[in-house]
Amino acid sequence: MPTLFILLLLLLSPPPPAFSATITTTSAGHAIPFPHYEHLNIKQSIAAATKLRPSSAFPDTKTAVKNDTGVKLHLLHRDKLPFSWQKEHRRRFEARMKRDARRVASLLRRTSGAYEVADFGAEVVSGMDQGSGEYFVRIGVGSPARSQYMVIDSGSDIVWVQCQPCTQCYHQSDPVFDPADSASFSGVSCSSSVCDRVENSGCHAGRCKYEVSYGDGSYTKGTLALETLTVGHTTVQNVAIGCGHMNRGMFVGAAGLLGLGGGSMSLVGQLGGQTGQAFSYCLVSRGTASYGSLEFGRSVMPVGAAWVPLLQNLRAPSFYYIGLSGLGVGGTRVPVSEDTFKLSESGDGGVVMDTGTAVTRLPAAAYVAFRDAFLAETANLPRAGEVSIFDTCYDLNGFVTVRVPTVSFFLSGGPILTLPARNFLIPVDERGTFCFAFAPSPSDLSIIGNIQQEGIQISFNAANGYVGFGPNVC
Repeated sequence: MPTLFILLLLLLSPPPPAFSATITTTSAGHAIPFPHYEHLNIKQSIAAATKLRPSSAFPDTKTAVKNDTGVKLHLLHRDKLPFSWQKEHRRRFEARMKRDARRVASLLRRTSGAYEVADFGAEVVSGMDQGSGEYFVRIGVGSPARSQYMVIDSGSDIVWVQCQPCTQCYHQSDPVFDPADSASFSGVSCSSSVCDRVENSGCHAGRCKYEVSYGDGSYTKGTLALETLTVGHTTVQNVAIGCGHMNRGMFVGAAGLLGLGGGSMSLVGQLGGQTGQAFSYCLVSRGTASYGSLEFGRSVMPVGAAWVPLLQNLRAPSFYYIGLSGLGVGGTRVPVSEDTFKLSESGDGGVVMDTGTAVTRLPAAAYVAFRDAFLAETANLPRAGEVSIFDTCYDLNGFVTVRVPTVSFFLSGGPILTLPARNFLIPVDERGTFCFAFAPSPSDLSIIGNIQQEGIQISFNAANGYVGFGPNVC
């Protein structure tokens, strides 16, 4: 394993410092050798979450930094997009938590086996106001390329866009893609091996049909095709995509979905020979004016990243599982058995990294111990009532800054990932109510959500079987 890069950050008073996580190692059970407390700027956090003004325009699809290993493009929050300007923070938050609960239920069905499928980069934005917590990417579809907003999903294995003629379509920001206007669009025949790789595929008039259902009731149905995608400066030909003629769901604003899962039909899987099945992202923090990034390439992590093994679950091959051995609060390890987070031979339990889930879920016993440890370290802060899925909230109205304990993930093999305060204590309204952004899982499955991933460079190399956590480069 490469030498681990140590990053230290305290969130102090304005002006705001750079946003990053801490990565280090320690022996099991010993105190964590870095600051046990951080200061969270309350007014700054509320302003960032509730009063952020959208950028004038999403950068062009070809805005990218090209290098020898791929293309790195911008990522931003969906809050900055034109179709999210109108809603207030509390409404966005409540919708997001409802969608998040549905997302978790969907992941649980898929990992239980009960689920049925009824060198490039792109700019990404988050879908907070639609209640989804997803991030969006801007890419070109067809020839000539039509720029489209796409939801990225690390737990999905299909790329699809809404298509004309559209029998049933939800509202999207860009004009619905018309295959008749693309010189590179080619339908896939029923006899094609590509059709065989699609779950729940069918056949009509010699053309391959697909249908995908999601846990929240969303779905897409249509024909499978080969099409050209323009991602950054790079044109990728013959990408298998779904051309959705009947679509329903909470993808409001986006034209479709860009699957980044571990299966062969995801964009990662289809680019495998060109990128070594490696991709990296850095999800931009809520309320910042900076961009995040999404990058595809063989070597997309900075020197000094902490690498841990990816685990395989044959029951759910789309998902990226990692090893988690424990949790820490205030520099001390929480008394939770490592077995709580293990992926069983039958495919139960384990820990999934997911861009589509907002709030990290932990098995109930682990969550209670984790929460109680945090409560013990924050007994001096005034409490507030429960909000949505959160049972641990604080009334921080009138505070300028507060001192809070650090929160850490003990990763298998030794690395410890310690989160900045704004990745676990988040504002849920404009009045100063902050909540501990974790929740219990209704099963043994743990899910590390995108709120906890924000501002951390995360790289997946499926071919080599590793995931890396590195310095903030958003």
